[in-house]
Order: sequence, then C-alpha cells, then structure tokens
Amino acid sequence: MSMLIIADDLSGAADCAIGFASCGLHTVVALDPMSASAEAQVTAADTDTRRLSPAEAAAHTRAAFEALIKPGQRLYKKIDSTLRGNWAAEVAALQPLAGLAIVAPAFPATGRTLQGGRVFVNGEPLESTETWKLENADRPADVAAMLVAAGLQSQLLDIETLRSDPEALAARIVASANSGAQALIVDAHTADDLLHLAQVTAHMDLPLFWVGSGGLAREIAKLPDFFRAAPQGHAAVERAVVADRRAPILIMVGSLSAVSVRQCDLLKQRSEVIELIVPPAVLRPGSSHGDWASWRSRIGATLDAGHDLLLRIGRDEAFDPQEGAHLSNVLAALVEPHFAKVGGLIATGGETARAMLTTVGIGSLQLLCEIEAGVAYGRPIASRHGHCPGVITKAGAFGTEHALYAAWLHLSATVEAH
Repeated sequence: MSMLIIADDLSGAADCAIGFASCGLHTVVALDPMSASAEAQVTAADTDTRRLSPAEAAAHTRAAFEALIKPGQRLYKKIDSTLRGNWAAEVAALQPLAGLAIVAPAFPATGRTLQGGRVFVNGEPLESTETWKLENADRPADVAAMLVAAGLQSQLLDIETLRSDPEALAARIVASANSGAQALIVDAHTADDLLHLAQVTAHMDLPLFWVGSGGLAREIAKLPDFFRAAPQGHAAVERAVVADRRAPILIMVGSLSAVSVRQCDLLKQRSEVIELIVPPAVLRPGSSHGDWASWRSRIGATLDAGHDLLLRIGRDEAFDPQEGAHLSNVLAALVEPHFAKVGGLIATGGETARAMLTTVGIGSLQLLCEIEAGVAYGRPIASRHGHCPGVITKAGAFGTEHALYAAWLHLSATVEAH
C-alpha cells in the first residue's frame, strides 16, 4: 500500500507527511507535483494553491490527483486545521474521483478539536482566534457551510457515534454514503478518536478518501500492516546531516502570527542568534529599493562571521496578508547569494519555506523525523548547486513556544545543559 497526500502549502505537506516518516516509511515532499518521486511509499505533493481563487485551486488539485494517483494507492487531502485556503473547493474537485470524503480536520496534539462540526483551538472557537481574524474577517468557521458552498452534500458524525464499536461505525458511514452524502464531517476530541476512525475506514470497501490535518494522518501511519516495511537509508542520511555542521543556521520567519513572535522571543533568549528584521517597504519593490544591496550585505556578513541568523519579515501599516508570497519570494532573493554558507535552514510559514527552496533549486525533501507536533525535519534530495542542508519546516501558527528553539537545537546537534 502507498499513500498520496495532496496539500495546498509546503509546511502543511510536511507536517502531514512527517507522521509517516516517523513510522519508518520512505516519505517525500514534492514542491512540484509533476516531479514527485515514484519510489516513495508516501508522497506529499504541494500544489501551492492557498492563495489562488477557488476555481483555480480546484483545477490544480484535480490535475495533481490525475497525474500522480496509482492503482491501489490511497488518497489523503491535507487541509489546514484552522480551515485556511480553498480546502472545500479542492475537496469538491476530488470527491467525484475518489469517493466519500471523510472530513476530520482535528489535530488534538496541537490543540485543534472538532465539536458539532466546528473547529476549536485550545478550547476557543476558531472564529475568536487571531489566526482566523487575520485572513477571514467576519466569515463563519463552519465546516458544513463551507462544503455546501462548494457544492457538496454533507452529514455530521458526532462524537458519540464515532466512539461506537467498529461495526456500528462502519455501518453508519456506509449509510451516509448510501443516503447521498458526499462528505462526512467527523467530530474528534482526542488522538484516540482519530485512531478509531483510521482503523475503521482504512479497511472499508467503500470508495473514500481522507480529508484532514496532520492529526488523522499520524493515526493512519500507525496502523499495523497498512504499509510494507520501509527501505533502509534514513540513518545514513541523518549521520551526514550532523557531520556537515558547524556552518551557520538560518531561521527564516515569514509568519506574523503571535505564536511565531513568542517562538522567536524564546529562541533569542536561549541562543546567541543574530536577528535581522527586513522592513516590508524594502521587500515590496525588491532589488530596485535603495537599501537592497545594504540588506543583502548585512545578511552575508552575518553568515560569513559564523553567526546563526534569525531573519524575519517586518510588519507595517500597509501590510496585507495577500502579499505574503511576494514578500517571501523577495526575502529569498536577498538570501540566495549566501545560501551555500548555510548549514541548516528553519523556515516558518509554508510560503517562506517554498520561496527559499524554490529560489535555490530544491524541488523535494525526504522527511526524516519530527521535532514536535507539526515541526518536520528533512533533507533535500537534490539542489541546483548541490548544496543540501538539513531543512526544518513549521506552519506559522503551529507549535509550542519552544518550537523554534527545539528546531535550532536539532540542527545544532547540541544538548541543552541542565
């Protein structure tokens, strides 16, 4: 058995697929779906559709599925646990091809649960969170309403039904499909809830595919005998990562979430990283800005001196969430001449990670291990110039306050003194 994961951004693809890598499966994240590895047991393809229109996102998602799916392969549509992007339109594009959509965005390890078909973040309704307000204004965070707007008939599977015995749960899922439901929204509060869902749905004859965050994916990865044993080779790659270290580490933070700010603060408190915050006013016009050469020189000088560098995108009154990809691409262009000096890369925010890797010609990562929930570590399979430092990706609003520091420790191959 093998798995195809289709995600709408890079950090999401990695945090979903890392659960499979952690279980010993050969797992690859591909920035270009059309160049995905044919050898991997688990392929996570990033369609980079989060900022597109719903129609464009649906078309890209369908094209990726049709190009990559293999006979007998299972499909997992990765969506953001806080419902960002065009996820409903993408699910609607896949449903006629793949069957009943089992929609379970809960990720209990990161505080995301589903109750009554609505997302809660650490017990708080999603609509009340900074993450939702930043991009969605007054839109309701209603899973069923989003699916209906995308043209899908949905039903809710409540927590009591989910926790029923396997035969009863399987019968309920079949009954939903037979009654015309195209998507089944599953309440889940704990990892055990998601494991029970995975155990029941993995072996059903009913055509279906999973729609979720990294939470459900991790439980599927744990199922015994669902995958064949993984090829050897992870250990050799890991040893090479440690051996090529004491070049400086670059930490790039494009996310402006309060979570990322706290993570940066703790990293600065516990390490000797040098911080540079590039103003958006410099990044918007790019190389035509008068301070462009000066900023590029400062980045190079910091890395030349062997300092680990925390490089952040600033924020000003003109900030627009829609310009995130552009600012990330320009920030990557600032770094590009100095990237060969970097011994390891930590990128917060899918747009930031994609921008840097694409700029230096890294098209895919072999995932190796997880630093903490949602924080994935991997190694480039190849790059344009042959430089393949260890890479850690993290979604901007994910992780504990220690996430960046833990990532930095991992790449530094150091142990904190107690």
